[in-house]
Amino acid sequence: MISLQQDPQGFIRMKRHFPSSVSIAIEFTDGTRGIFAGTVLNGIYDEALAAYRAGNHLDAKGFKRGPSKKQQQGIEFVQVSPGMGQPLPSP
Repeated sequence: MISLQQDPQGFIRMKRHFPSSVSIAIEFTDGTRGIFAGTVLNGIYDEALAAYRAGNHLDAKGFKRGPSKKQQQGIEFVQVSPGMGQPLPSP
């Protein structure tokens, strides 16, 4: 199991996909914890990446089709909130 902590702005650090079979525990800023399947977080990551690319006029591969300066092609932080995964059972 991978453990992550949400930052004060509501994001977790996620530079790439996690393995789909792994469970990820996220501790949120309000003190709650949630467990996410790798496939769920990968879906959230893909949606955030697509929104980033659309907002910056990039194609599906992250490239701007035209002459311009180089831009960042990916994202590093993904916004999450309690209730997006299944809750952690109480001890």
